[in-house]
Amino acid sequence: MQTRDAHKLRGYFGNLFKEHSPLLHNHYENGSSRYAYPLVQYKVIDRIPVLIGFQEGAKLLVSLFLKIREIDIEGQQFPVLAKNIQQKQCTLTVNQQLYNYSFKTLWMALNQENFRKYMQLDENEKRNFLNHQLQNNILSCYKGLSFRTSERIMAITQMEEKQTQFKNQSMLAFAGRFTTNAYLPQWAGIGKAVSRGFGTVDLIK
Repeated sequence: MQTRDAHKLRGYFGNLFKEHSPLLHNHYENGSSRYAYPLVQYKVIDRIPVLIGFQEGAKLLVSLFLKIREIDIEGQQFPVLAKNIQQKQCTLTVNQQLYNYSFKTLWMALNQENFRKYMQLDENEKRNFLNHQLQNNILSCYKGLSFRTSERIMAITQMEEKQTQFKNQSMLAFAGRFTTNAYLPQWAGIGKAVSRGFGTVDLIK
């Protein structure tokens, strides 16, 4: 599959298991949206469909994952010939150690309001702006995973601007890498639209 197909995965699984939990599609029964950090995230990594779950989302995926025999994407059926499921215990921490990450999928760092601010900055200011955005994104991820820290999160980004399609609109997103003193789970998403596969982090070892 293509990286851009991640939202189709989300639509398929969210609909297939919609009676099980709003965590699978981030909508409640009354149609309202769940605005918290997505505990189930859909991605295409190296052309392979990947579902990532955290906390209750992880438990859901374990119980539902083994039932999958095929995936139907817009009427095209893909038989699932092999599955791999991994469970990992992660300890979130902010400390003196530095962690290097790359973005496996594009990072959507900006909303409409701060996009306008960003476009008026010079190159050095843009870099500092993205550093600050990344710090906020990491804090949002931590908050969504019920982790609180009094330590200051530091982040330095090396980013390249990219254009991507999101909901049939052209959006500015970023590819690159960053260094931080905050540990993030492998393939967690940060930034906007993480349930659709954006902002997937890959720990550089």
